[in-house]
Amino acid sequence: MKISGAAVSGAALGGLGLRGTALAGSRKGNIAVKYARESTTICPYCAVGCGIIVSAHAGKVVNMEGDPDHPINEGSLCSKAQAVRQVSESEWRITRPLYRAPRSSEWQVKSWDWVYNEIAKKIKKSRDAGFTKVNDNGQVVNRNDAIASVGSAALDNEECFLLQKWLRALGLVYIEHQARI
Repeated sequence: MKISGAAVSGAALGGLGLRGTALAGSRKGNIAVKYARESTTICPYCAVGCGIIVSAHAGKVVNMEGDPDHPINEGSLCSKAQAVRQVSESEWRITRPLYRAPRSSEWQVKSWDWVYNEIAKKIKKSRDAGFTKVNDNGQVVNRNDAIASVGSAALDNEECFLLQKWLRALGLVYIEHQARI
């Protein structure tokens, strides 16, 4: 009975996180983590929007963990979120814009300025082609039926507000959000 009681007590204490405290304390010797700058972010994978704490030192991600203060995941992360660090460190990560011309099989490296200008031109062309000032009944509608938008659940309220303002200024009617799909 005494041994069983000790085993149950040990399991209960382990479940309270005492083991995790010892592991967290053991990282203090890691200089990169000790002097790293921490920032919070949101996992980019799905619509849940889990919070992540990212520690960076000398331009490299040195640690990532779930944000215990985040109301959605409360510090836990799924396997995809735990692998986000690998995405930032991958040798296959694309770090500059690539463009493939229509019917071409080759990718070309382009500047960010070129890419932004091309996107702006295509948005303007689509907006002009699909913009309706007045409907069939003669009512002023000022809408654009040629472009639609699907937002991301990883955006915060301020980003969603700015995106909505911009999309409405373009006259978009078909605006959806990933959190509602």
